Amino acid sequence: MRLLRIVPDNTKFDFMRFRRVSFPLSALLSIIAISLYFFHGLNFGIDFKGGTLVEVQTKAGPADLARMRASLNALGLGEVQLQEFGAPNDVLIRVAEQPGGDAAQQAAVAKIRNALGENVEYRRVEVVGPRVSGELLSYGIIGLMVAIIGILVYLWFRFEWQFALGAMIANVHDLVLTIGFMSLTRVDFDLTSIAALLTILGYSLNDTVVIYDRIREMLRRYKRMPMPDLLNASVNQTLSRSVVTHLTVSLALLALLLFGGQAIHSFTATMMFGVVLVGTYTSVFIASPILIYLGVGTGRDALSATAKDEKDRG
Repeated sequence: MRLLRIVPDNTKFDFMRFRRVSFPLSALLSIIAISLYFFHGLNFGIDFKGGTLVEVQTKAGPADLARMRASLNALGLGEVQLQEFGAPNDVLIRVAEQPGGDAAQQAAVAKIRNALGENVEYRRVEVVGPRVSGELLSYGIIGLMVAIIGILVYLWFRFEWQFALGAMIANVHDLVLTIGFMSLTRVDFDLTSIAALLTILGYSLNDTVVIYDRIREMLRRYKRMPMPDLLNASVNQTLSRSVVTHLTVSLALLALLLFGGQAIHSFTATMMFGVVLVGTYTSVFIASPILIYLGVGTGRDALSATAKDEKDRG
């Protein structure tokens, strides 16, 4: 049976020639993303702004989230999120923090009880204050920093310091552009967004390590091949795997984005941008060519030229 070949085996596309365009472009986009973060800010969700959590269980069959959401949005409480979890009749309601202190929060809970009536059983009611939400944000940032440092240490031992530094620069590039996207589109930045950023880190690292492993193999096999040619060969040889993987992930994320509902919208939107657009581009056009500027394979061009001269003389 003939196997499906999305990318031909003899593909020889010259990716490295675009490094003089991709690096200035990435630098410009990173500056724009950082500027958006400082001047436009992020749309922090309830997890980081504070608010009220109400866990309810419907008494008559599965919960009608659309009907419940319409009833709660009519109360004028600001941002209201509903999420089904566990059984079909278990619903977690998140309400943004109300101005006016604890009294205002209790009044919001009372309005929710009146709106939902006796059709639900209240399992848990918690108020997340600014202090707790600030701690969650701090722990989320610390988690991202620890992940990046862990990646750097792992790749340092797995490959060489140039590979570790190249992967770290690529991962930071992914995070910066993704945060800029979230600031521009005003996607909710909450705990699920932190999970999305960590997932993007892992996915981008996986794709980068696959290419780096092939580069290391080619460095051992071809001692005199010029570095740009070697990098092109490595990327082309892993291109089929990368295309199939990205296509599969894209289809899964697209389904979640279209049919997953409001509860995971911020997660899927962030993943769609970070994995499909940024991660794919970074692995090929940033993580690979940056090895040239970090000194990997230094002297190969000179060796290649010497070998060519010797061959011509002979």
